[in-house]
Amino acid sequence: MAAPDLIVPIFPLPDVTFFPHTLLPLHVFEARYRVMVIDALERDRRLAVVKLKPGFEATYAGKPDVHPVAGLGEIVSCERLATGRYNILLRGQSRVRLEQELPSDTLYRLVRARRLADAEPGGDVAPALARIRASCKTLLEALTRPADLLDTALAEGQAAGVIADRVAAAVLPDAATRQRLLETLDVGARVTTVADALETLVKELKGGRE
Repeated sequence: MAAPDLIVPIFPLPDVTFFPHTLLPLHVFEARYRVMVIDALERDRRLAVVKLKPGFEATYAGKPDVHPVAGLGEIVSCERLATGRYNILLRGQSRVRLEQELPSDTLYRLVRARRLADAEPGGDVAPALARIRASCKTLLEALTRPADLLDTALAEGQAAGVIADRVAAAVLPDAATRQRLLETLDVGARVTTVADALETLVKELKGGRE
């Protein structure tokens, strides 16, 4: 049975990808998005963070193009500053596909969206997860970061897709890769892509040496 459509405000941002099962802190300073936060708090506290497409600068004040898949989240913490700006913390709930932008009298944009579910892997993802864990260990050692820094993201007992999402959000720097992973519903493909990207990152960090 298909998930019912949602009507949610969108927060378009450059180079930000919001994954389910992650936390995203945001500083909200534009007037239209301050209003969006106020309205969201009065409704169901939900909004969708979506990545702007290249070339957005020319129409940023209006309705620049955004990617079709976004991250839906709930505002779990909100601090209103003396300036009228907000610091908010979002907890990722699900991927959503933006189906239709709705006419609205608000300063911000409203869309009809549909939740997207993971497609379970057809094969064994354990080898790819082992590659992810090994690469994360190497990265933390190379960057002289605490060895337990990614323990929550890598913890046993989580679904493979959740591990991939949390590691991608925490470690992968390339915005295009993160967006591609957000749009990848096949868990097997997502885990493999994260494993490959991490191994590439390790090689780059080591100057191309194995």
